[in-house]
Amino acid sequence: MDSITHIALGACIGEAFFGRSIGKKALIWGALAQSLPDIDFVAGFWMPVSEELLAHRGFTHSLLFITIMTPVLAMTADRMHRPHDITMKKWLLFFFTEMLIHIFIDGFNNYGTGWLEPFSHQRFSFNAIYVADPFLSIWAGIAAAVLALIPIFSVKRKFWWRFGVFIPMVYLFYCTLNKAKIDSDTREIIAARQLPVTRYFTTPAPLNNWLWFVVAGNDSGYYVGFRSLFDKKREIDFEYFPRNAYLLEPVKDHEDLQFLKRFSQEFYTIEKYGDSLVFNDLRFGQIIGWHDPREKFVFHYFLQHPEDNNLVVQRGRFARWDKKIALSLIKRAMGE
Repeated sequence: MDSITHIALGACIGEAFFGRSIGKKALIWGALAQSLPDIDFVAGFWMPVSEELLAHRGFTHSLLFITIMTPVLAMTADRMHRPHDITMKKWLLFFFTEMLIHIFIDGFNNYGTGWLEPFSHQRFSFNAIYVADPFLSIWAGIAAAVLALIPIFSVKRKFWWRFGVFIPMVYLFYCTLNKAKIDSDTREIIAARQLPVTRYFTTPAPLNNWLWFVVAGNDSGYYVGFRSLFDKKREIDFEYFPRNAYLLEPVKDHEDLQFLKRFSQEFYTIEKYGDSLVFNDLRFGQIIGWHDPREKFVFHYFLQHPEDNNLVVQRGRFARWDKKIALSLIKRAMGE
């Protein structure tokens, strides 16, 4: 989930826990606690990109990490706010809840979250919501802003923290229902077309939860397409992308390739851009794929030029966007 959502939601939860006990400082503690697992961004300062991909949402997003950090934060806050009437039990519950919610909602994205690190490298991904979804973030953002502005003794504060917490929860549930519907449609379409599929996944297209990116295939290659919740026909216009694993022969022993394979969870293809060998992680979708079905994939890693990969996950998210592309996304999301 994006940082703004974590900060705003964390602030609302801080208000829910402490109300007038520590004043508006509750908003600050909430925002900080909710943001703490993302401290793993510092790994990018010294790790190679291929390793950083696995470090992000790794140990700092694990149950062990939040269990360790909860008493540290609780004792720090308890000491800073003395004298007060807040029990240590409440401090502990607050910080654990904030960080648990952070790692839980991160699991709704397609990046993958290492809840069980370091005991298991399994990544958990519900693939139910885009990493930056304004229909999730706006409610907590509005509520946090209002809570920061209105007086601490206002009777309206309870309404606003509930507004900022419960509406996003309802939206996440709605997204989960959408996910179940798209998955059901995808399985039905794959079976009807008798496609040679051993694995598939679905994930929302950018900034919405009505148009979904679909990938289905096997070790030979993948069928890629989009499906809207409002599509009337039981079909997906798939484009096929071969894996091209044979192209990896010159770099098969490279350490970064092993990291990438693990990170991609087997949803990858190999291509050549000119003389450059490129690793595509299909889970992050295509650049404007709903507009041009043969477009490049958002995540494309240059295996022979690793120095060009500093923005590997981000560089394709909104590449080539303009008014025409944005309108085409809206139309396709509406089933047109």
